[in-house]
Amino acid sequence: MSNQRAQGRKMAILAADGFEEIELTSPKEAIEAAGGETKIVSAEKGFIHANQHREHGDKYQVDLSLDEAKAEDFDALLIPGGLFSPDTLRTNEKAKSFVSDFFAQKKPVFSICHGPQILISANLVNGREVTGFKAIQQDLKNAGGIVKDQSVVVDGGLVTSRSPDDLGDFNAKIVEEICEGKHERQSDSVTA
Repeated sequence: MSNQRAQGRKMAILAADGFEEIELTSPKEAIEAAGGETKIVSAEKGFIHANQHREHGDKYQVDLSLDEAKAEDFDALLIPGGLFSPDTLRTNEKAKSFVSDFFAQKKPVFSICHGPQILISANLVNGREVTGFKAIQQDLKNAGGIVKDQSVVVDGGLVTSRSPDDLGDFNAKIVEEICEGKHERQSDSVTA
């Protein structure tokens, strides 16, 4: 039964058109394989379209719009990367508020590749150990993050990763952290 250790846990996945497909599907499958549940959240209902690097990927059904989704209904949040999804969401006030609510409620937040750009725009990385895609590491530093060039960086419930090459380590930490539950350090970012 240990392979079902995330049973009863729900993870929101915040994405918009242009997310990196494998950065959504791989963690989603890891949580579901461990018995957890996932819901895709986006600005609006309907479908969002993935990218596979610079090529178009599949489209995915949005389960909840940002108007419907509430952090209190979930145990954790995943923010996949890609070039376009984080860029769209980082300027969306509802998206930034949704992400901030997870921190305020001391829940784990997982972000990979360009995904941490949303954390930057929501002022949530100051004083936190983080990583991200090489091209945004300077942005993370400028926002007060303590950047580590590692496959996965864990800082009190905040789990960040660099690229699809790191998904093995990232997924293992996602399952571990969602099972651990709340982390006191998370709420520090909201007041920083």
